[in-house]
Amino acid sequence: MTRSPTRLAAALLAGTALGGLATFWQGGLHAQPQAPAAITRALAPQAGFADLVQQVQPAVVSIQVTGRAQAEGPMGPARAVRGLGSGFVMDAEGHVVTNAHVVANAQQVRVTLADGRELPARLLGTDPRTDLALLKVEAGAPLPFLRFGDSDAVRVGDWVVAVGSPFGLNATVTAGILSARGREIGQGPYDDFLQVDAPINSGNSGGPLFAQDGSVVGVNTAIYSPTGGSVGIGFAIPSRIVQQVAAQLKAQGRVDRGFLGVTTQPMSAALATALGLPDAQGALVAEVGAGTPAARGGLRAGDVVLAVGGQRVRDPRALARQVAEVPAGQDARLTVRRNGAEQEVVVRLGEMPDARVVNARAEAREGTAQRAPLGLALAPSPKGEGAVVAQLRPGSPAAEAGLRPGDVILEVAGRPVASPEAAVQALRGAGGPVALRVQREGQSLFLALTPAA
Repeated sequence: MTRSPTRLAAALLAGTALGGLATFWQGGLHAQPQAPAAITRALAPQAGFADLVQQVQPAVVSIQVTGRAQAEGPMGPARAVRGLGSGFVMDAEGHVVTNAHVVANAQQVRVTLADGRELPARLLGTDPRTDLALLKVEAGAPLPFLRFGDSDAVRVGDWVVAVGSPFGLNATVTAGILSARGREIGQGPYDDFLQVDAPINSGNSGGPLFAQDGSVVGVNTAIYSPTGGSVGIGFAIPSRIVQQVAAQLKAQGRVDRGFLGVTTQPMSAALATALGLPDAQGALVAEVGAGTPAARGGLRAGDVVLAVGGQRVRDPRALARQVAEVPAGQDARLTVRRNGAEQEVVVRLGEMPDARVVNARAEAREGTAQRAPLGLALAPSPKGEGAVVAQLRPGSPAAEAGLRPGDVILEVAGRPVASPEAAVQALRGAGGPVALRVQREGQSLFLALTPAA
Protein backbone atom coordinates (compact mmCIF):
# COMPACT_ATOMS: atom_id res chain seq x y z
CA MET A 1 0.00 0.00 0.00
CA THR A 2 1.40 3.40 -0.97
CA ARG A 3 1.33 5.91 1.83
CA SER A 4 -0.05 9.40 1.17
CA PRO A 5 2.37 12.30 1.82
CA THR A 6 1.95 14.13 5.09
CA ARG A 7 0.41 17.58 5.11
CA LEU A 8 3.82 19.12 5.74
CA ALA A 9 5.39 17.26 2.85
CA ALA A 10 2.52 18.27 0.57
CA ALA A 11 3.00 21.90 1.55
CA LEU A 12 6.71 21.74 0.86
CA LEU A 13 6.11 20.16 -2.53
CA ALA A 14 3.53 22.82 -3.36
CA GLY A 15 5.94 25.55 -2.38
CA THR A 16 8.60 24.09 -4.64
CA ALA A 17 6.20 23.87 -7.54
CA LEU A 18 4.94 27.45 -7.14
CA GLY A 19 8.53 28.79 -7.25
CA GLY A 20 8.31 32.42 -8.45
CA LEU A 21 4.81 32.92 -7.04
CA ALA A 22 6.15 32.94 -3.50
CA THR A 23 6.92 36.26 -1.81
CA PHE A 24 10.57 36.50 -0.68
CA TRP A 25 13.07 39.01 0.74
CA GLN A 26 16.12 39.93 -1.28
CA GLY A 27 18.77 42.49 -0.39
CA GLY A 28 16.51 44.00 2.23
CA LEU A 29 13.84 44.88 -0.37
CA HIS A 30 10.45 43.28 -0.62
CA ALA A 31 10.14 41.71 -4.08
CA GLN A 32 6.79 41.42 -5.76
CA PRO A 33 5.53 38.04 -7.01
CA GLN A 34 6.03 37.45 -10.72
CA ALA A 35 4.14 35.26 -13.15
CA PRO A 36 6.01 32.07 -14.07
CA ALA A 37 7.67 32.04 -17.49
CA ALA A 38 6.19 29.72 -20.07
CA ILE A 39 8.04 26.44 -20.69
CA THR A 40 9.53 26.84 -24.14
CA ARG A 41 11.48 23.57 -24.50
CA ALA A 42 11.13 19.97 -23.46
CA LEU A 43 13.16 18.66 -20.50
CA ALA A 44 16.29 16.72 -21.46
CA PRO A 45 15.65 12.96 -21.38
CA GLN A 46 17.34 10.97 -18.63
CA ALA A 47 20.24 8.75 -19.69
CA GLY A 48 19.30 5.06 -19.65
CA PHE A 49 20.87 1.68 -20.40
CA ALA A 50 19.75 1.23 -24.01
CA ASP A 51 23.25 1.49 -25.48
CA LEU A 52 24.61 -0.96 -22.92
CA VAL A 53 21.83 -3.47 -23.57
CA GLN A 54 22.22 -3.23 -27.33
CA GLN A 55 25.92 -3.98 -26.89
CA VAL A 56 25.62 -7.03 -24.60
CA GLN A 57 22.30 -8.67 -25.44
CA PRO A 58 23.56 -10.70 -28.45
CA ALA A 59 25.75 -12.82 -26.12
CA VAL A 60 23.10 -13.58 -23.46
CA VAL A 61 21.37 -16.95 -23.87
CA SER A 62 18.42 -18.90 -22.52
CA ILE A 63 18.95 -22.46 -21.28
CA GLN A 64 16.41 -25.29 -21.34
CA VAL A 65 17.12 -28.45 -19.34
CA THR A 66 15.44 -31.85 -19.53
CA GLY A 67 16.10 -34.50 -16.90
CA ARG A 68 14.51 -37.14 -14.74
CA ALA A 69 13.80 -37.09 -11.02
CA GLN A 70 12.81 -39.93 -8.73
CA ALA A 71 9.20 -39.72 -7.59
CA GLU A 72 8.37 -39.73 -3.89
CA GLY A 73 8.50 -43.14 -2.29
CA PRO A 74 11.04 -45.95 -2.75
CA MET A 75 9.07 -47.68 -5.54
CA GLY A 76 7.84 -44.64 -7.41
CA PRO A 77 8.84 -44.35 -11.09
CA ALA A 78 11.16 -41.61 -12.27
CA ARG A 79 9.43 -38.64 -13.86
CA ALA A 80 10.53 -36.19 -16.51
CA VAL A 81 11.41 -32.71 -15.28
CA ARG A 82 12.16 -29.53 -17.19
CA GLY A 83 14.02 -26.46 -16.09
CA LEU A 84 14.87 -23.00 -17.37
CA GLY A 85 17.83 -20.78 -16.76
CA SER A 86 20.08 -18.16 -18.25
CA GLY A 87 23.70 -17.91 -19.30
CA PHE A 88 26.14 -16.03 -21.47
CA VAL A 89 28.78 -16.75 -24.10
CA MET A 90 32.28 -16.11 -22.70
CA ASP A 91 34.30 -16.59 -25.91
CA ALA A 92 33.87 -16.83 -29.68
CA GLU A 93 34.29 -20.62 -29.53
CA GLY A 94 30.89 -21.01 -27.86
CA HIS A 95 31.68 -21.66 -24.18
CA VAL A 96 28.64 -20.72 -22.10
CA VAL A 97 28.68 -19.89 -18.37
CA THR A 98 25.66 -20.70 -16.19
CA ASN A 99 24.82 -21.96 -12.69
CA ALA A 100 25.52 -25.52 -11.60
CA HIS A 101 22.02 -25.80 -10.14
CA VAL A 102 20.51 -24.94 -13.54
CA VAL A 103 22.02 -28.05 -15.17
CA ALA A 104 22.02 -30.39 -12.17
CA ASN A 105 20.85 -33.92 -13.10
CA ALA A 106 20.35 -32.82 -16.71
CA GLN A 107 19.98 -35.43 -19.42
CA GLN A 108 19.69 -32.89 -22.20
CA VAL A 109 20.64 -29.21 -22.34
CA ARG A 110 19.71 -26.81 -25.14
CA VAL A 111 20.77 -23.21 -25.53
CA THR A 112 18.73 -20.55 -27.32
CA LEU A 113 20.90 -17.78 -28.73
CA ALA A 114 19.80 -14.16 -28.98
CA ASP A 115 19.22 -14.57 -32.73
CA GLY A 116 16.66 -17.33 -32.06
CA ARG A 117 18.81 -20.35 -32.95
CA GLU A 118 18.39 -23.32 -30.61
CA LEU A 119 21.50 -25.48 -30.24
CA PRO A 120 22.32 -28.62 -28.24
CA ALA A 121 24.87 -27.98 -25.51
CA ARG A 122 27.55 -30.24 -24.06
CA LEU A 123 28.23 -30.00 -20.31
CA LEU A 124 31.98 -29.62 -19.80
CA GLY A 125 31.93 -29.50 -16.02
CA THR A 126 30.33 -28.15 -12.87
CA ASP A 127 31.59 -26.73 -9.60
CA PRO A 128 28.85 -27.08 -6.96
CA ARG A 129 30.98 -25.31 -4.34
CA THR A 130 30.57 -22.04 -6.27
CA ASP A 131 27.37 -23.02 -8.17
CA LEU A 132 29.00 -22.56 -11.58
CA ALA A 133 28.91 -24.70 -14.73
CA LEU A 134 30.37 -24.47 -18.22
CA LEU A 135 28.62 -25.56 -21.44
CA LYS A 136 29.83 -25.77 -25.03
CA VAL A 137 27.75 -25.16 -28.15
CA GLU A 138 28.77 -25.62 -31.79
CA ALA A 139 27.38 -22.72 -33.82
CA GLY A 140 29.41 -23.20 -37.01
CA ALA A 141 30.86 -19.71 -36.78
CA PRO A 142 32.35 -17.42 -34.11
CA LEU A 143 29.75 -16.15 -31.65
CA PRO A 144 29.44 -12.72 -30.04
CA PHE A 145 30.76 -12.95 -26.50
CA LEU A 146 31.10 -10.89 -23.35
CA ARG A 147 34.17 -9.70 -21.52
CA PHE A 148 34.70 -10.00 -17.79
CA GLY A 149 35.08 -6.90 -15.66
CA ASP A 150 36.64 -6.36 -12.25
CA SER A 151 34.06 -7.19 -9.60
CA ASP A 152 36.35 -5.77 -6.91
CA ALA A 153 36.23 -2.36 -8.62
CA VAL A 154 32.43 -2.03 -8.53
CA ARG A 155 31.39 0.17 -5.64
CA VAL A 156 28.34 -0.10 -3.43
CA GLY A 157 25.82 2.28 -4.97
CA ASP A 158 27.00 1.79 -8.58
CA TRP A 159 24.39 0.96 -11.22
CA VAL A 160 24.21 -2.67 -12.37
CA VAL A 161 22.11 -4.33 -15.07
CA ALA A 162 20.86 -7.94 -15.16
CA VAL A 163 19.86 -9.68 -18.38
CA GLY A 164 18.25 -13.12 -18.45
CA SER A 165 15.11 -15.19 -18.90
CA PRO A 166 12.94 -14.88 -15.79
CA PHE A 167 9.98 -17.28 -16.04
CA GLY A 168 11.11 -18.07 -19.60
CA LEU A 169 10.76 -14.47 -20.78
CA ASN A 170 13.92 -14.28 -22.89
CA ALA A 171 16.14 -11.20 -23.01
CA THR A 172 14.53 -9.47 -20.03
CA VAL A 173 16.51 -6.47 -18.76
CA THR A 174 16.37 -5.18 -15.19
CA ALA A 175 18.48 -2.57 -13.43
CA GLY A 176 19.40 -1.55 -9.91
CA ILE A 177 22.40 -0.79 -7.77
CA LEU A 178 25.05 -2.81 -6.00
CA SER A 179 23.56 -2.98 -2.51
CA ALA A 180 26.41 -4.68 -0.66
CA ARG A 181 29.36 -6.99 -1.19
CA GLY A 182 30.93 -9.95 0.62
CA ARG A 183 27.56 -11.48 1.54
CA GLU A 184 27.45 -15.00 3.05
CA ILE A 185 24.13 -16.78 2.49
CA GLY A 186 25.00 -20.32 3.59
CA GLN A 187 25.26 -21.69 0.07
CA GLY A 188 28.81 -23.00 0.35
CA PRO A 189 32.27 -22.64 1.87
CA TYR A 190 33.30 -19.89 -0.55
CA ASP A 191 30.32 -17.54 -0.20
CA ASP A 192 31.37 -14.03 -1.23
CA PHE A 193 28.31 -12.70 -3.04
CA LEU A 194 27.48 -9.33 -4.50
CA GLN A 195 24.05 -8.18 -3.30
CA VAL A 196 21.95 -6.26 -5.81
CA ASP A 197 18.47 -4.78 -5.91
CA ALA A 198 17.99 -5.30 -9.65
CA PRO A 199 14.88 -7.53 -9.92
CA ILE A 200 15.96 -11.18 -10.28
CA ASN A 201 13.45 -14.01 -10.51
CA SER A 202 13.25 -17.71 -11.29
CA GLY A 203 14.95 -18.24 -14.66
CA ASN A 204 17.49 -15.44 -14.14
CA SER A 205 19.87 -17.98 -12.59
CA GLY A 206 23.15 -18.16 -14.49
CA GLY A 207 22.59 -14.87 -16.30
CA PRO A 208 25.14 -12.05 -16.34
CA LEU A 209 25.26 -8.97 -14.15
CA PHE A 210 26.79 -5.98 -15.94
CA ALA A 211 28.65 -2.91 -14.81
CA GLN A 212 27.98 0.39 -16.54
CA ASP A 213 30.73 -0.24 -19.10
CA GLY A 214 29.05 -3.47 -20.30
CA SER A 215 31.52 -5.85 -18.65
CA VAL A 216 30.33 -8.89 -16.69
CA VAL A 217 30.93 -8.35 -12.98
CA GLY A 218 28.80 -11.23 -11.68
CA VAL A 219 26.61 -14.24 -12.36
CA ASN A 220 23.11 -14.05 -10.87
CA THR A 221 22.54 -17.09 -8.68
CA ALA A 222 20.08 -16.59 -5.81
CA ILE A 223 17.47 -14.34 -4.28
CA TYR A 224 16.07 -13.79 -0.82
CA SER A 225 12.31 -13.92 -1.07
CA PRO A 226 9.57 -14.80 1.40
CA THR A 227 7.11 -14.77 -1.53
CA GLY A 228 9.06 -16.62 -4.23
CA GLY A 229 9.37 -13.49 -6.37
CA SER A 230 11.80 -10.60 -6.38
CA VAL A 231 11.73 -8.35 -3.33
CA GLY A 232 14.87 -6.47 -4.26
CA ILE A 233 17.46 -8.74 -2.62
CA GLY A 234 19.44 -10.74 -5.16
CA PHE A 235 22.90 -12.27 -5.11
CA ALA A 236 25.54 -12.69 -7.80
CA ILE A 237 28.83 -14.59 -7.88
CA PRO A 238 31.65 -12.05 -8.38
CA SER A 239 33.42 -12.18 -11.75
CA ARG A 240 36.72 -12.63 -9.94
CA ILE A 241 35.54 -16.10 -8.90
CA VAL A 242 33.70 -16.82 -12.16
CA GLN A 243 36.79 -16.24 -14.29
CA GLN A 244 38.94 -18.60 -12.22
CA VAL A 245 36.37 -21.38 -12.13
CA ALA A 246 35.38 -21.09 -15.79
CA ALA A 247 39.02 -21.22 -16.91
CA GLN A 248 39.59 -24.48 -15.01
CA LEU A 249 36.35 -26.04 -16.22
CA LYS A 250 37.30 -25.15 -19.79
CA ALA A 251 40.83 -26.58 -19.43
CA GLN A 252 40.13 -29.77 -17.46
CA GLY A 253 36.43 -30.10 -16.71
CA ARG A 254 36.92 -29.73 -12.96
CA VAL A 255 38.28 -27.29 -10.39
CA ASP A 256 41.43 -27.95 -8.36
CA ARG A 257 41.70 -26.08 -5.08
CA GLY A 258 44.50 -25.80 -2.62
CA PHE A 259 44.02 -27.71 0.64
CA LEU A 260 45.59 -26.59 3.92
CA GLY A 261 44.15 -29.09 6.42
CA VAL A 262 43.22 -26.97 9.41
CA THR A 263 40.12 -26.28 11.46
CA THR A 264 39.71 -22.56 12.04
CA GLN A 265 37.38 -20.29 13.95
CA PRO A 266 36.62 -16.57 13.93
CA MET A 267 38.41 -14.23 16.25
CA SER A 268 36.48 -12.32 18.88
CA ALA A 269 37.41 -9.26 20.91
CA ALA A 270 37.82 -11.41 24.02
CA LEU A 271 40.02 -13.94 22.22
CA ALA A 272 42.10 -11.17 20.69
CA THR A 273 42.74 -9.76 24.15
CA ALA A 274 43.52 -13.20 25.56
CA LEU A 275 45.99 -13.89 22.75
CA GLY A 276 47.59 -10.45 22.89
CA LEU A 277 46.35 -9.32 19.47
CA PRO A 278 45.62 -5.68 18.57
CA ASP A 279 42.28 -6.53 16.90
CA ALA A 280 39.94 -9.41 16.04
CA GLN A 281 41.12 -9.81 12.43
CA GLY A 282 42.38 -13.13 11.08
CA ALA A 283 41.56 -16.83 11.32
CA LEU A 284 42.44 -18.69 14.50
CA VAL A 285 43.80 -22.20 13.89
CA ALA A 286 41.90 -24.44 16.30
CA GLU A 287 43.31 -27.75 15.05
CA VAL A 288 45.91 -28.96 12.56
CA GLY A 289 45.06 -32.26 10.91
CA ALA A 290 47.66 -35.00 11.24
CA GLY A 291 49.61 -35.59 8.04
CA THR A 292 48.07 -32.55 6.29
CA PRO A 293 49.97 -29.87 4.35
CA ALA A 294 49.51 -27.55 7.33
CA ALA A 295 51.15 -30.06 9.68
CA ARG A 296 54.05 -30.61 7.27
CA GLY A 297 54.46 -26.85 6.87
CA GLY A 298 54.71 -26.26 10.62
CA LEU A 299 51.37 -24.58 11.39
CA ARG A 300 50.25 -25.00 14.99
CA ALA A 301 47.00 -24.80 16.89
CA GLY A 302 46.82 -21.31 18.34
CA ASP A 303 48.37 -19.63 15.29
CA VAL A 304 46.34 -16.74 13.93
CA VAL A 305 46.59 -16.53 10.12
CA LEU A 306 46.72 -12.86 9.16
CA ALA A 307 47.56 -13.00 5.44
CA VAL A 308 48.01 -15.36 2.48
CA GLY A 309 50.59 -14.23 -0.06
CA GLY A 310 50.45 -10.75 1.41
CA GLN A 311 46.66 -10.51 1.05
CA ARG A 312 44.96 -9.72 4.35
CA VAL A 313 42.78 -12.44 5.91
CA ARG A 314 39.69 -11.05 7.61
CA ASP A 315 38.15 -14.27 8.93
CA PRO A 316 38.05 -18.07 8.38
CA ARG A 317 35.88 -17.82 5.26
CA ALA A 318 38.32 -15.40 3.70
CA LEU A 319 41.15 -17.82 4.52
CA ALA A 320 39.27 -20.70 2.87
CA ARG A 321 38.67 -18.65 -0.29
CA GLN A 322 42.25 -17.38 -0.49
CA VAL A 323 43.77 -20.83 0.03
CA ALA A 324 41.39 -22.33 -2.54
CA GLU A 325 42.62 -19.85 -5.14
CA VAL A 326 46.16 -21.26 -4.88
CA PRO A 327 46.51 -24.39 -7.07
CA ALA A 328 47.33 -27.67 -5.36
CA GLY A 329 51.06 -28.38 -5.34
CA GLN A 330 52.06 -24.73 -5.08
CA ASP A 331 53.47 -22.97 -2.03
CA ALA A 332 51.31 -20.61 0.01
CA ARG A 333 53.11 -17.98 2.07
CA LEU A 334 51.16 -17.47 5.29
CA THR A 335 51.68 -14.62 7.73
CA VAL A 336 50.79 -15.86 11.20
CA ARG A 337 50.78 -14.47 14.70
CA ARG A 338 52.40 -16.91 17.12
CA ASN A 339 53.33 -16.29 20.75
CA GLY A 340 52.85 -12.56 20.32
CA ALA A 341 55.03 -12.15 17.23
CA GLU A 342 54.40 -12.28 13.48
CA GLN A 343 56.25 -14.78 11.31
CA GLU A 344 55.92 -16.41 7.91
CA VAL A 345 55.07 -20.06 7.34
CA VAL A 346 55.38 -21.56 3.86
CA VAL A 347 53.02 -24.47 3.18
CA ARG A 348 52.94 -26.56 0.01
CA LEU A 349 49.21 -27.01 -0.49
CA GLY A 350 47.59 -30.33 -1.23
CA GLU A 351 44.47 -31.09 -3.28
CA MET A 352 41.07 -30.47 -1.75
CA PRO A 353 39.60 -33.86 -0.71
CA ASP A 354 36.04 -34.77 -1.58
CA ALA A 355 35.15 -35.73 1.97
CA ARG A 356 36.44 -35.08 5.46
CA VAL A 357 37.15 -37.72 8.07
CA VAL A 358 35.21 -36.95 11.21
CA ASN A 359 36.81 -38.08 14.42
CA ALA A 360 34.82 -39.94 17.02
CA ARG A 361 33.41 -37.88 19.84
CA ALA A 362 35.48 -37.91 23.02
CA GLU A 363 33.65 -39.01 26.14
CA ALA A 364 34.59 -38.47 29.76
CA ARG A 365 35.19 -41.51 31.91
CA GLU A 366 33.70 -41.79 35.36
CA GLY A 367 35.80 -40.43 38.19
CA THR A 368 36.01 -37.81 40.87
CA ALA A 369 35.56 -34.32 39.49
CA GLN A 370 38.02 -31.60 40.40
CA ARG A 371 36.25 -28.31 41.12
CA ALA A 372 37.76 -25.32 39.31
CA PRO A 373 37.33 -21.74 40.55
CA LEU A 374 35.30 -20.49 37.57
CA GLY A 375 32.06 -22.43 37.87
CA LEU A 376 32.95 -25.79 36.40
CA ALA A 377 33.90 -29.27 37.54
CA LEU A 378 36.66 -31.17 35.74
CA ALA A 379 37.28 -34.91 35.40
CA PRO A 380 40.18 -36.95 33.97
CA SER A 381 40.22 -37.44 30.20
CA PRO A 382 39.84 -40.98 28.86
CA LYS A 383 42.91 -40.38 26.67
CA GLY A 384 45.07 -39.48 29.65
CA GLU A 385 45.61 -35.84 28.69
CA GLY A 386 43.61 -32.74 29.34
CA ALA A 387 40.60 -32.28 31.58
CA VAL A 388 36.98 -33.07 30.77
CA VAL A 389 34.27 -30.55 31.69
CA ALA A 390 31.98 -32.67 33.86
CA GLN A 391 29.65 -29.97 35.19
CA LEU A 392 28.90 -26.29 34.59
CA ARG A 393 27.24 -23.79 36.89
CA PRO A 394 24.66 -21.75 34.91
CA GLY A 395 25.66 -18.12 34.56
CA SER A 396 29.24 -18.78 35.64
CA PRO A 397 32.28 -17.38 33.79
CA ALA A 398 32.91 -20.85 32.33
CA ALA A 399 29.36 -21.08 31.00
CA GLU A 400 29.52 -17.53 29.63
CA ALA A 401 32.74 -18.42 27.81
CA GLY A 402 30.88 -21.12 25.86
CA LEU A 403 32.23 -24.25 27.56
CA ARG A 404 29.96 -27.31 27.43
CA PRO A 405 29.85 -30.55 29.42
CA GLY A 406 32.00 -33.11 27.59
CA ASP A 407 34.51 -30.54 26.31
CA VAL A 408 38.13 -31.52 26.89
CA ILE A 409 40.40 -28.65 27.95
CA LEU A 410 43.78 -29.32 26.30
CA GLU A 411 45.62 -26.05 26.90
CA VAL A 412 45.33 -23.06 29.21
CA ALA A 413 47.05 -19.86 28.03
CA GLY A 414 49.04 -21.84 25.45
CA ARG A 415 50.32 -24.43 27.92
CA PRO A 416 49.21 -28.08 27.71
CA VAL A 417 47.42 -29.46 30.76
CA ALA A 418 47.76 -33.16 31.56
CA SER A 419 45.10 -33.48 34.27
CA PRO A 420 42.21 -31.73 35.98
CA GLU A 421 44.58 -30.67 38.76
CA ALA A 422 46.93 -29.02 36.25
CA ALA A 423 44.02 -27.24 34.58
CA VAL A 424 42.72 -25.93 37.90
CA GLN A 425 46.17 -24.69 38.88
CA ALA A 426 46.57 -22.86 35.55
CA LEU A 427 43.12 -21.31 35.79
CA ARG A 428 43.73 -20.10 39.35
CA GLY A 429 46.79 -18.23 38.14
CA ALA A 430 44.90 -16.33 35.45
CA GLY A 431 44.57 -12.64 36.28
CA GLY A 432 42.53 -11.71 33.20
CA PRO A 433 41.09 -13.21 30.02
CA VAL A 434 42.71 -16.56 29.30
CA ALA A 435 42.62 -18.57 26.06
CA LEU A 436 41.53 -22.19 26.39
CA ARG A 437 42.15 -24.76 23.68
CA VAL A 438 39.24 -27.19 23.80
CA GLN A 439 38.39 -30.40 21.98
CA ARG A 440 34.70 -30.81 21.17
CA GLU A 441 33.26 -33.71 19.19
CA GLY A 442 36.63 -34.47 17.66
CA GLN A 443 37.30 -30.85 16.65
CA SER A 444 39.53 -28.29 18.38
CA LEU A 445 38.52 -24.71 19.10
CA PHE A 446 39.61 -21.83 21.29
CA LEU A 447 37.48 -20.06 23.90
CA ALA A 448 38.23 -16.95 25.91
CA LEU A 449 37.51 -17.38 29.63
CA THR A 450 37.28 -14.21 31.71
CA PRO A 451 37.32 -14.54 35.52
CA ALA A 452 34.52 -12.81 37.37
CA ALA A 453 35.43 -9.39 38.78
